[in-house]
Amino acid sequence: MYKVLAVSGYKPHELGIFNEKHDHLPYLKYAIKKKLQQLIESYDIQWIITSGQPGVELWAAEATIQLKNEYNHLKLSTLAPFYEQEERWSDPVKELYRSIWEKSDYKDYITKRKYDNPMQLRQKNQFIIEKSDAFLVLFDEYTEGSPTYYLTYAKKKGDAMDYPIIYLTPDEIEEVIRESINNNNWN
Repeated sequence: MYKVLAVSGYKPHELGIFNEKHDHLPYLKYAIKKKLQQLIESYDIQWIITSGQPGVELWAAEATIQLKNEYNHLKLSTLAPFYEQEERWSDPVKELYRSIWEKSDYKDYITKRKYDNPMQLRQKNQFIIEKSDAFLVLFDEYTEGSPTYYLTYAKKKGDAMDYPIIYLTPDEIEEVIRESINNNNWN
């Protein structure tokens, strides 16, 4: 039983997604939501934690908010690495982030200041892994990217104690999409 699940994965540009109207985005969001649903049921997850970064983290937070309608016990925590992290993001991403922030059951800043050095991002990764019981990551071992930083801390914690790292792989996403299209229920 794992009560607190940290979630991360690629940023939109790392997935070739450059706006919210991308053809594959609804499928990807659906796959993330289905994986979260499976983990909530399998592990009795109570909390989902992200830092609210663009991409998988915001999409997982969005899915968590939707899943709260089915799972009354489920809560969302957004732990931003620093003040005004959304300052340089595009307007649609800022809007999504601000909506997620407002709907989060718990929200806070890990470093209580604006961005001033890359150490704040490392602290964010380490802090969120420390505060969680398991880690879900959208990651493909053949594609480097931002999830690698979280995985460094998650693997260290996993070596020291029972800390599952659960992967959502591109193959798994494709399978969920295929299955959903075949069953005509992907929305």
